[in-house]
Amino acid sequence: MENETTQISVFDSTPDTQIYEYKLSVEKVQAELSQYGLTSNQSKVFIYLGKYGAKTAPEVCKSLKLPRTETYHLLSALQNKGIVSATFQHPIQFTALPLSKAIWILVNSEKERIKSLEQMEKGLSELWENIPTFGSIRDEVDEKFQMLQGANQIQSKITEMTDNFKTEFLILGSEKDFLKLYHGDFLESFVKSKQQFRLLSACSEKTVYIFDDLERKNIKKLAKDIQNNLCFFLKDDSELLFFTKNSNSTTAPFAMWTNSQSMIYSMKLLFESLWVNSKYIHL
Repeated sequence: MENETTQISVFDSTPDTQIYEYKLSVEKVQAELSQYGLTSNQSKVFIYLGKYGAKTAPEVCKSLKLPRTETYHLLSALQNKGIVSATFQHPIQFTALPLSKAIWILVNSEKERIKSLEQMEKGLSELWENIPTFGSIRDEVDEKFQMLQGANQIQSKITEMTDNFKTEFLILGSEKDFLKLYHGDFLESFVKSKQQFRLLSACSEKTVYIFDDLERKNIKKLAKDIQNNLCFFLKDDSELLFFTKNSNSTTAPFAMWTNSQSMIYSMKLLFESLWVNSKYIHL
């Protein structure tokens, strides 16, 4: 059995092998590492080195059944990210950093990249202004839409909407939707806001605490017969973001933003109708 373990990696193990029980855990780790910017094969190599110890490039190539050229590219990419190191000996052996240290490096690298982009904004804006406008600029505002996929894109758009609303902001969502907003600090913008806001939530007694710092008169509880896959945001009767797949979905969230007046009007009517027929949340 020991010989079988050394020949078969956990990645291609079958139900009749001793290490098959670990395969699902490895696949989950692989999926999570994609959130830190690693490709599927990069995370595969990192996990392999982290769990099987120092290996040469040919050993990685053979064990993971990867093309030879791609294996070298993957190892080089992981070295450039700072989470895999190589020895000076011949043949060269590659080792992975401990997971906690690797994540720290990846996170801080992303922070530095974002800081660099922020610092570039002023210079880029100046360059942009130096370029003349060659086409005619129309004053009227066209109705537009934007498709958003994944938590990061959607959260960024919601933050943009909540940061600069002027008159009223409306949110309707399920319990899971509001929990995500709470843990993402999105509800903080309403704590000291002088603008009007109203929230319709399908929260239960267990999660009502997320509204502790907000005005109770601005929050109502949805009836239990309302489907929990309904979620949308309305800003100043001018912008709408609604989910086609929200927090209750098992797949990645998917949403659409639009300034279409007909769609905004329709969703506003829906919100007002539900608001009238809902009860205030009381602690």
